[in-house]
Amino acid sequence: MGAFLFDMSASPQKRRVVLLGSTGSIGTSTLKVARELPDEIEIIALAAHSNVRKLADQALETGVRHVALFDHSGEAELRSLLPPNVKIHLGADGLAELATLADADIVLVAIVGTAGLHPALAAIEAGKDLAIASKEILVMAGEIITAAAAKRGVKLLPVDSEHNAIFQCLDGHRGGEAEVSRLILTASGGPFRTLAPEQISKVTLAQALKHPTWEMGPKITIDSATLFNKGLEMIEARWLFGIGMDRIDVVIHPQSIIHSMVEFTDGSVLAQLSRTDMCFPIQYALTWPRRVKGGLQPLDFPTLSKLEFEAPRNADFPALDLARRAGLTGGTLPAVYNAANEVAVDAFRAEKISFPAIWQCVAAVMDAHSVQHSPDLEAIVTADQRARDQAATLLADLA
Repeated sequence: MGAFLFDMSASPQKRRVVLLGSTGSIGTSTLKVARELPDEIEIIALAAHSNVRKLADQALETGVRHVALFDHSGEAELRSLLPPNVKIHLGADGLAELATLADADIVLVAIVGTAGLHPALAAIEAGKDLAIASKEILVMAGEIITAAAAKRGVKLLPVDSEHNAIFQCLDGHRGGEAEVSRLILTASGGPFRTLAPEQISKVTLAQALKHPTWEMGPKITIDSATLFNKGLEMIEARWLFGIGMDRIDVVIHPQSIIHSMVEFTDGSVLAQLSRTDMCFPIQYALTWPRRVKGGLQPLDFPTLSKLEFEAPRNADFPALDLARRAGLTGGTLPAVYNAANEVAVDAFRAEKISFPAIWQCVAAVMDAHSVQHSPDLEAIVTADQRARDQAATLLADLA
């Protein structure tokens, strides 16, 4: 069964955390949580893609002795900003080196895209618990990741607000999968929830980057607008919790107060509620199985005017149907779904294609793919690259 059957025995009082993706929105929120809980969380290593100055500032604040920079070109500048006792690790190998540091208790992977896959596997092989904020890890290689974690006795702790909410609803539940009817992921609906179908083709980049409730990076914000973000979460939930895709649903909840729900076979539903602040799921993942008081503010229920729910508009926003198809088919198709979307989002961000072309690209690349079932990591990486190449060729024609 999935993550909610973990042993509830006490974890160490102070968790030593390697933070991969420290300069992004999840990374900065993680550092905020650590700042509020110095007796609970110690950041021992930081990694970033290319933001040298922000990484250096974070390293000086936290006093870490290890940092990693994916982009080699910034090494000299980073070295000039850090004291000599801080070791700089570089590239993909550098991420893996941080993920396997001997004194780490948990590795939080908050790297956007597929770059987090190899360090995640390295962390698992080294016996480190994994806090997952990068959807691509489980979307691309969920079967491999979960099997490796089970073999090594490693815990997979979700950081996404939706999966963390489900994890909290299931935490301590001992009835097993047979007592779970559905996992219900909530979605804000993005900025175009009520947009007329004929207006969708006219959506601009600036409009897509204005999320109504969350502050996130540009890629995930656009994914929220297309609902690809929720599609990726459906596939991720299938692996995190050992539940079939046919029992994973999405409901639109514009207020983003209920972060997700679990429906049990007796008809009861448990929901997790909190303010729209990523510090909540980050703190729970890093302090689990305990709850500790930090700087987070609880809900003020009298100020909540209403909680609304509605069905997603699958015909106008087909990302969810594509995700269900990818998840039910399995094999290499989820990696193709993710890869084609990444390329299409990049093209939209460069204002080379229209908003609906994102869905059109992903559907076309999925249609052209020959699925390989039970793939190894090499086959997944190959399928990912081929999907990217096909998407780039297709989008060049659409541009």
